[in-house]
Amino acid sequence: MIQSARKSSSRRDLQEEERQELMSSLAHTRALINQAYGGFNTASDGDLIESFVFEINSLQARYNYLLRRVKELEGAT
Repeated sequence: MIQSARKSSSRRDLQEEERQELMSSLAHTRALINQAYGGFNTASDGDLIESFVFEINSLQARYNYLLRRVKELEGAT
């Protein structure tokens, strides 16, 4: 019984740790998206604009993945 409670507590701790890491990554990715939009808004060269478009799309895909993982963890609790 005690061992089962420890495993459950340990699992919750790991899930909370993973959730915190994901939340940190979400915040960092959101900051990178804002920076990329800033660069996009000030760029005048076509190639540079195109690179910002790809960067923004890539960061948004990462953000969506991280958000999905957070929701999965919250659903598993």
